[in-house]
Order: sequence, then C-alpha cells, then structure tokens
Amino acid sequence: MMLKGKKILIGITGSIAAYKAAHLVRLCVKNGAEVRVILTPNAQGFVTPLTLSTLSKNPVYSELFNADTGEWANHVDLGLWADLMVIAPLSASTLAKMATAQSDNLLLTTYLSARCPVMVAPAMDLDMYKHPEVVRNLDTLKGNGNLIIPAEKGELASGLEGEGRMAEPEHILDYIVQFFEEKLTWKGRTYIITSGPTYEPIDPVRFIGNRSSGKMGVALAEVLAEKGAQVILVSGPSNIKTSHPRIHRIDVETGKQMFEAVQTHFNKVNGIICAAAVADYTVENPATQKLKKEEGTPEIKLVKNPDILKWCGENKTLSQIVIGFALETNDEEINALKKLENKKADAIVLNSLNNPGAGFNADTNKITIFDRSGKKIDFETESKNKIAEHIVNTLENWFYNV
Repeated sequence: MMLKGKKILIGITGSIAAYKAAHLVRLCVKNGAEVRVILTPNAQGFVTPLTLSTLSKNPVYSELFNADTGEWANHVDLGLWADLMVIAPLSASTLAKMATAQSDNLLLTTYLSARCPVMVAPAMDLDMYKHPEVVRNLDTLKGNGNLIIPAEKGELASGLEGEGRMAEPEHILDYIVQFFEEKLTWKGRTYIITSGPTYEPIDPVRFIGNRSSGKMGVALAEVLAEKGAQVILVSGPSNIKTSHPRIHRIDVETGKQMFEAVQTHFNKVNGIICAAAVADYTVENPATQKLKKEEGTPEIKLVKNPDILKWCGENKTLSQIVIGFALETNDEEINALKKLENKKADAIVLNSLNNPGAGFNADTNKITIFDRSGKKIDFETESKNKIAEHIVNTLENWFYNV
C-alpha cells in the first residue's frame, strides 16, 4: 500500500490513450490512494464515467454545472482536496490551454486553482509531440513548477513509430510513488508519541482521569508516519483509531503502564513527543472490589505518578529530541517555559484552556511552541490535524534543518 492515505486527483483529456487512464486509476486505488477523476468533455468519447467511478469508488466530475440537477462542481474544493493532481493523458489541446491559463472546462479551472503539485503525462502523435509550439508549451508548464512525465516511444495511433505514447500506467505509478517518497522527510527516524489520558483505578469500576480524547497525539502520529517516520504510539484509553502501517500502537491504561512502555522503547528511538495527559497522581492501593456506599466514605491516598517527560529529558542522549506539551490555565507562557527548563525538554508546545476551541475533546487547538534557545512561534486556532502538521514542520526546521 505505497500510496496509503494519499489523495490523488486524476484528470483525463481527449486522447486515445484515455483508455489507459482507467488502469492508472485502478493501480492508484490498489496501492491505497483515494482517487477522484475529472474528465474533459472530449475524454468522454474514449472512456466512460461509469467505468472510472466504479474503479475509483467515487463520483466522476466532468461539468462545471449540471443543468439537470442544478449542482455546481466546486473546482476550488477539488484543487484543495488533492495531495497531487495527475493529468494523464495530456492532449496537445489541453496542454496549450494550460500554458495560456485558459479555463473553459472543469479540468482547467481545477488546474488553475490547485494548490497541490501537478504532474502531466503527454500523449500525442510523433510530429505533434515534436512541434515547436508543443515543446514550448511543455517548457512553460515545467517552468511553472509542473512535473512532466516524458512520453514514451512505440507504436502510435496513427500507425507511426516514435516518441509520443503516454507513459504506461505502471511507469506513471512509479513517478507518483517516487514523488511521495521524496516527501518522506522523516524516513529513517523512529519516534514515540504518547497520547490520550490515563485512567488511575480507585476500584474495578471507578478511576481518576481527565477529559483528553487522544486526538492531538493521534494526529501527530499520523503526520509523522505520512512523512516516513516509524511511530510507536503509546496511547491511553481512547476511541480514536489509527490505521497507518508505520504506526505501531501500544494501548495502556495507567500512567505507570505508559511510563514502562516508554522506558522499553526509549533507547531505540530518535525522539519522543509527550502529548499524553498523564494523571499527576494515582491511587496508592486501589480496591480489588467495588467500593460500596454502605461502607462509608473511603479514604483514598494518592501518590505521584512517574514523570515521563522529566525522565526522558534526564535520560536522553545528545542525538535524541524530547518534546513536551503544557496545558495551562494561568500564567501560560511563564509556566510553559518553566516546564521546558525543569523537564530538560528540547521544546514545549503550549496550549491554554482559556483559548476558545482549544483543549480537551475539541477538534481544534491553538498553540505556541518554544525551544531552549529562545525561539518562539505562534499558530492560530486550527484543526488538530493542521496543528499537528505545524508542530512536525516546526520540529523539522528547528532540529533537522529540513
């Protein structure tokens, strides 16, 4: 599943090679990608929307506006959705329109509004492919940052032999995989992420815990895995699921169990991000049977849980990175910097319960990141998935110069 989790938008233009695009869609889906397809009006004469929707498991887009349903295909949303846009085959006509920023169909308007990288696989007859205007247009696309998959040699639809055949779907897949491999800036690194709450038992039914959902830790694990890292996710009780093949999940319940899991793996990793909300205290002697009201008010003695972040900071090697989280309700920056120093962490991520949309169980967060050298960076309130990307990108910049 080389493309697991990747979002690929495939554009198909009016070329006889369009029939090969169906196989490309199938290959991408088979390798784990989520695929959506846009057909130009002329492409529909070569391959049907029904075939492509069946293979992609998604509706196929072809018109800017559907007169029958009154629905508008949002080309901006399509362009924002994709991690990569692949136009295969790319006809001479669509190439010319792309090079001159024309927008007379859905594929072109999506191309012009796409924020993701765009990869094109030209397909045309020998003399067309070599024509100076076509060459110039391909150079224009390349100069604008688009990725060009060269046409291949072979028998053409005209009966001629030569260069102009669209690259075979298997070869295009290789280009796509290589593109994403180059984005794996954390490849070769292994990180521990602690995530979620801990439950400290009072008796077999009751526990001391907190409202952490584990969303932030899982989001960090997913981003790191997508960037190539091997992730050991040590998760307290959480309903948030993980599926990335580079994430090895260890489910625990108590702070002590989380600490033991971290200790087991710490000397084998490049770093740790302590995102879990570990209970500061645990019950010294939990009852083995459910406590009854009739027995009176129980006396519960609390003892400190192991301080996982502090232990990691004190035991890290020169090559290991230790990142902590600080959830504060007052004197936020002062307390976060104090925690950064006391725990001997390399960086601390501050979020405050005073910020609307931040904290436990929310889908959004607002953070500030500090490091030991005095660097500081603020981020506005965004989804926890986006915040996870900001954290990982900041760590890349600060500690790995990526």
